[in-house]
Amino acid sequence: MSLDDRKAKILRAVVAEYIDTAQPVGSGRVASASGVNVSSATVRNDMATLEQEGYLRQPHTSAGRVPTEKGYRFFVDGLGDPSPLAGRDAHQVRTFFSEAHGELEQMLQDTSRLLAGLTDYAAVVVGPPHEAATIRSVQLVGLAPRLALLVLVLSNGVVEKHSIELADDTDAMRLDGAGAVLAQHLIGETPASAPLVTIASAGPADPIVTSALATLQIQPDDKDRDRVFIGGASRMASSFDAVAQVSEILQILEQQYVVVSLLRDVLDRGLHVAIGTETGMQPLADCSVIVAPYVVDGETAGSIGVLGPTRMNYPQALAAVAVVSQRLGNRLSEG
Repeated sequence: MSLDDRKAKILRAVVAEYIDTAQPVGSGRVASASGVNVSSATVRNDMATLEQEGYLRQPHTSAGRVPTEKGYRFFVDGLGDPSPLAGRDAHQVRTFFSEAHGELEQMLQDTSRLLAGLTDYAAVVVGPPHEAATIRSVQLVGLAPRLALLVLVLSNGVVEKHSIELADDTDAMRLDGAGAVLAQHLIGETPASAPLVTIASAGPADPIVTSALATLQIQPDDKDRDRVFIGGASRMASSFDAVAQVSEILQILEQQYVVVSLLRDVLDRGLHVAIGTETGMQPLADCSVIVAPYVVDGETAGSIGVLGPTRMNYPQALAAVAVVSQRLGNRLSEG
């Protein structure tokens, strides 16, 4: 059911006030809100109508009203595109990504902490799938006369390191020659296809090249698992009164497969915000999820999101998720 302009303004005022105070909102408070410009009696009548239509509810007799899922959904759908972050938050994001270097795992973990700090909610970052990455560079580094380190830099920002035991003492020149041969044949391959590459002859570097390819074949079988990085999980505790409810939410956050499935399901349904039962998970009936994909080299690589109470600050959280997802994608595209 569509709302006329006055009821829409009143509903938005109720939602905004409840987000700010966590207290049931009375008609007098709404009447004094910016843009409402009607009497308390009119507000009272319209709030009663909004309650009948399912946008508001009254926790108990004589209390003010609080939004329902339907009320939150109306509020969120009316927000439009996320606004840019401003002030200290914008500066914090710029500084973080200008200084973000090093291995991908650490960057993604730090990104989850950044987003948790910006929103004060639990933040989730799902890493790029390993199987989609290609090898960008190959290096062999000598650690000891018979020990070397094979370093692969992947297109998704991951740095893989593999120790190689050598049969004979090996100097830097031989390692450099073997590294050049490996780079010639492995760059552009995926980590899964690299061990299958056939190198006919590498001359003096043959034993080193053979050892390197053999090392790539003996790797853990967990590379296809999604890497999930969660920051600020403890912040959920301050959002809910019931200890059992907090415990259930924290248990969900500990199950990486469940978290990834939740974010993917929200995006697959064409949503960026799932409110309460829209998450499809009963323990999250009083939570909302905001999620956005991030794009690396023109392809969707992963997703980031925040999990908080339905009473979350949607405009600020949407702005934070939007800018962090964009900045993360840009940073990873730069390599």
